[in-house]
Amino acid sequence: MPDYLLQLDRHLFHFINHDLGNGFFDVLMPVLRNRLVWIPLYVFIFVFCLWRYKKSGAMIIVGLALTFGVADFGSATILKSAYKRVRPCNDPAMATTVVSRVPCGTGYSFPSSHASDHFAIAVFLSIVFYRKYKWVLPASLAWAAAISFAQVYVGVHYTIDVTCGAIYGTLTGLMLGWAFWKIKPNFRYEI
Repeated sequence: MPDYLLQLDRHLFHFINHDLGNGFFDVLMPVLRNRLVWIPLYVFIFVFCLWRYKKSGAMIIVGLALTFGVADFGSATILKSAYKRVRPCNDPAMATTVVSRVPCGTGYSFPSSHASDHFAIAVFLSIVFYRKYKWVLPASLAWAAAISFAQVYVGVHYTIDVTCGAIYGTLTGLMLGWAFWKIKPNFRYEI
């Protein structure tokens, strides 16, 4: 990574992690990034799809699972192994200034799997449901962005990690959302 980009990334990280620090975010951000907190939302999506759309709903769930799987495997296994970027909380150049609000973890930082997974889910759901539920697009993107922001705030990812994770997740969601519409072109008449 070019030195000027690395310095910008470190400055943005410091601004979010250190300068934006406050008691409210200190409580909220660790909760936002916790995958277990979102289980009720995932259950709702699962039940809603099956209840409202039956067989097509099952296809949506399969598409959503595939979207998550591709985004997670690509970011967590392939890209992190290839780039091997150290997390800011484990980076000797940053460790003294990082405010760690959650345990750091031992894995690599680039790209953020939280960002890629949640943006992939958000974009896939937006593509599938946009015709009927226009609010899904801004709500799901705000949800994914908040989780991504939380990753930087708690000290486990740099801003470039979450930005690239978001881009990768968005592309994954677009690709698999487009594939869903190719496989199920008449779904537009069901919603």
